[in-house]
Amino acid sequence: MANLVNDIRLAVDSGKTAVGVRDVTRAIVSDSAKLIVVSSKLDQSSLDDIKHLAGISGIPVIVYDADSMALGTVCGKPFSVAAVAVVDPGNSKILEEKY
Repeated sequence: MANLVNDIRLAVDSGKTAVGVRDVTRAIVSDSAKLIVVSSKLDQSSLDDIKHLAGISGIPVIVYDADSMALGTVCGKPFSVAAVAVVDPGNSKILEEKY
């Protein structure tokens, strides 16, 4: 899990990401998302919607085993983050690793 934490942070810092359920959904629909990371505490309805849209587009979804405050901290945000879409990984190897 430590590699996932580092890779998320590196993607946020050096690449391009979309933060939040609404922006993640937009990134999936616009076909710009390459990977989705969601909090394990995301409400079931939102999780189902994201997984459905991502499945149609062939985008992998990783469930981060922590709440949205922890995911926000990993992203370097001072607020909770329920979902993150990696649009451009930057220097991160997040698209190459298996979690």
